[in-house]
Amino acid sequence: MLRLAIDFGTSVTKIYRVGSGIVLAEATCLAVTRDTGEVRAYGNEAKRLLGKTAELTEMVFPVSEGHIVREKYAGALLEYFMKKVGRAFSVHALFCVPCGCTNEEKEKYYRIARAAGIGRIDFVDTPFLAALGQDVPLSESNPVFAMDLGAGKTSMAVFTLDGIIAGLTMAVGGNNMDTHIIDHVAENFGLKIGPQTSERLKNTVGSLLAGDNQSAIVQGRDVAEGRPRSMSLSSGDILFPIRVYVDKILEYAELIFRRLPAEVCAAMCKSGVYLAGGVCALEGFSDYVAEKLGMDAHVAPDVRTAVILGGGRVAGSEPLMRKLCTG
Repeated sequence: MLRLAIDFGTSVTKIYRVGSGIVLAEATCLAVTRDTGEVRAYGNEAKRLLGKTAELTEMVFPVSEGHIVREKYAGALLEYFMKKVGRAFSVHALFCVPCGCTNEEKEKYYRIARAAGIGRIDFVDTPFLAALGQDVPLSESNPVFAMDLGAGKTSMAVFTLDGIIAGLTMAVGGNNMDTHIIDHVAENFGLKIGPQTSERLKNTVGSLLAGDNQSAIVQGRDVAEGRPRSMSLSSGDILFPIRVYVDKILEYAELIFRRLPAEVCAAMCKSGVYLAGGVCALEGFSDYVAEKLGMDAHVAPDVRTAVILGGGRVAGSEPLMRKLCTG
């Protein structure tokens, strides 16, 4: 039997094959002919067309804010990815899903999985995987606080091996930050930039450190004159739109604390919070979170792969499957 963990993310889909490791990481994106619905390109090939296509081509993102919103195309994309991973007579896939994923949403996963030739399906909430992906020991008695900050959503929970004590998922992630950076740069610097440029700017100079002076040259369209223009933007120039979204996430973290028994809160003060997801790669992120929450903040060695590595760990362990998987 082929055992897989699948993180079907808003921005990137990752697949872990037990015995091989991470075997796929591609954009969750398709390029579709608008009139006929025919798929022109999948994954990374489709993403390269973003912002460069004519009106006859539509860019489709079948997952939004952690939810499957274009089921037909989600199924087609997953089938394409499965062909790249390799077929087998029997496939057991563990899907990494946001905390609080509904039965209705899980039914969508079942349907697209069956369309892609996957026979057996299980689910695990991403906060568990964010912790396991950085080798945090889990037990029935010691609670762990973990966050997965993805492109379309942030999922966080306090849990033990017995289950989630308090958790939530919010529709705030790296894509929201990118959109806010686009608007901020247009309003304050008169330059209209695209989503790929905004993402690259965030990943290059994005920082939560006061006084950080990293800079990058960006190209776009002059808002007033409508002609191409380039300019240099620094970390401080985009600090505001970044901080707004990080602060919003931390507000929700504090809501989690208010739901916890006093003894669990005390344990959180000692152990801190475990962080994973692309947003955590921002310069100064862990220090900012630690200061705001008043506890240690531990960032995964590779923030972008921690969840799928945790998924692979569960997919390869029958005891963890029995403890953590939900139907």
